[in-house]
Amino acid sequence: MMILSTILVALVALEHVYILVLEMFMWTTPRAQKAFGTSKQFAQETKSLAANQGLYNGFLAAGLLWGLFHPNETTGFQLQLFFLICVGVAAIYGSVTAKKSILWVQGLPAFVAILAVLVANL
Repeated sequence: MMILSTILVALVALEHVYILVLEMFMWTTPRAQKAFGTSKQFAQETKSLAANQGLYNGFLAAGLLWGLFHPNETTGFQLQLFFLICVGVAAIYGSVTAKKSILWVQGLPAFVAILAVLVANL
């Protein structure tokens, strides 16, 4: 179960690195506009706001990776759990305030990873 939890946490981290790239560097591209359901004009007007959001997604990814590679297993477990919960809370908030699909795209992987991390550390 430890291998599965490690893979799931890594996938959540990679997803947030991808979101960072979309929001910080590709916000005005057709790919990001399609992913976030924005128009070209809206993307231009909100470019700096999106970059800020991307930075926060990078912090989530960094925290998850820190938890995966921390030399102390207990601390690594705590870091993984904390940052996965942060992702889950952000997904719930985002699904209520921005786009319902955020709960499934970002929240579901985080919640599954939380369960795997908890079971692996029983």
